[in-house]
Amino acid sequence: MNDRLLKLQSSPYVSRMGVRFDDHGDELTAILPYDEWLIGNPLIPALHGGAIGAFMEITASAGLLAFTELAALPKPIDVSVDYLRPGKPQDVYARASITRQGSRVANLRVDAWQDRRAAPIANLHGHFLIKPVKANG
Repeated sequence: MNDRLLKLQSSPYVSRMGVRFDDHGDELTAILPYDEWLIGNPLIPALHGGAIGAFMEITASAGLLAFTELAALPKPIDVSVDYLRPGKPQDVYARASITRQGSRVANLRVDAWQDRRAAPIANLHGHFLIKPVKANG
């Protein structure tokens, strides 16, 4: 795991959520460990949509930091989340893919799932402001 990811993982927001990253080759999987405080609807019970959305936004930032040389943390410009299924009281996994990257803006897609990756619980589409490291410094 690179230093940028370690810095993101140690930030108070990310560490409070307990998000971890599993980095293998050119794939990065983010893991949101289940905790009772993540439940939004205790009658079902289902994970809170805000927790899932925040987790996916963290995953998008982690994807940019893992695979792009950036001089600063990426900043979300806009984010859209499609909630596809209720999040069950168990761990959530997510992966980000960069669909397009320019010199200042990157487009990302994030898929989050629990039991099977083929049955995502939510998808995120977002645009992030980035500041790539310049080649000459």
